[in-house]
Amino acid sequence: MADVPLVVPRSRRGLPEHADRRPVLVAGASAGIGAEIAKTLAQTHPVAVAARRLERCEEVAAAIREVGGEALAVALDVTDTASVEACVKAVEAALGTVEAVVINAGGMSPGRSWELATETFADDLNTNVLGAQRLVRAIVPGMIERQRGDVVFISSDVVPNPRPLLSSYVTAKFGLEGFARVVQMELEGTGVRASVLRPGPTASDIASTWEMDIAIEVAEVGAKFGQMRHWAQLDASAIARTVAHLVDAPRGVHIPLVEVAPEAPLPKKETT
Repeated sequence: MADVPLVVPRSRRGLPEHADRRPVLVAGASAGIGAEIAKTLAQTHPVAVAARRLERCEEVAAAIREVGGEALAVALDVTDTASVEACVKAVEAALGTVEAVVINAGGMSPGRSWELATETFADDLNTNVLGAQRLVRAIVPGMIERQRGDVVFISSDVVPNPRPLLSSYVTAKFGLEGFARVVQMELEGTGVRASVLRPGPTASDIASTWEMDIAIEVAEVGAKFGQMRHWAQLDASAIARTVAHLVDAPRGVHIPLVEVAPEAPLPKKETT
């Protein structure tokens, strides 16, 4: 039988393959979803665990190293341009050029729109939107030069389904997705991919500092408008595995948007 010539898929022609070593910077990785993303990616990549709470990042990095992974804990305040630049410089000095960045740092302040302090509203926008732009500005130019790289924006299902009492968070995630969409268009043809991941309700500590009464009210008012049809929540590991799927997709594959929602629980069986 004659040899069959190797046919390179049209979508991959001219694209450089992934680097053998792909350091990943996970912003907002001190706990919850971010920590789980870092631990999952560390199974196959060197990982920088970055957030403001450096001591928590050290704990996550130590857990990764205990099972044989390579991890660096680094301080990162995405609201501070100098902190972002220093973080990226430290990561690249220790692990190598950043081949993928997961933008997970975020804040959520509950309250009625007219009762939130404007400064609080602005803080959520600064963390969720301007923080993402600072990271993109610090990392993406190098990716474009190398013609490869992945940027993963962690958004929220509040974009298609806004929730009452979360006006600053909803506004911030709308802004983040608008920014991410423009980044996707500007990166087209550069070899760099940008993806948006929208998690549904997920067990995490993002609302751990809330008073119980406001947490209950947010859930009840959201249910009134149909945002939570059931009380099931995703485990953070589901988000982490999805991020790994985005980062490790073969060249020639771009996944612009992924929504991940918890499956509804089964009804209880009647006992006789």
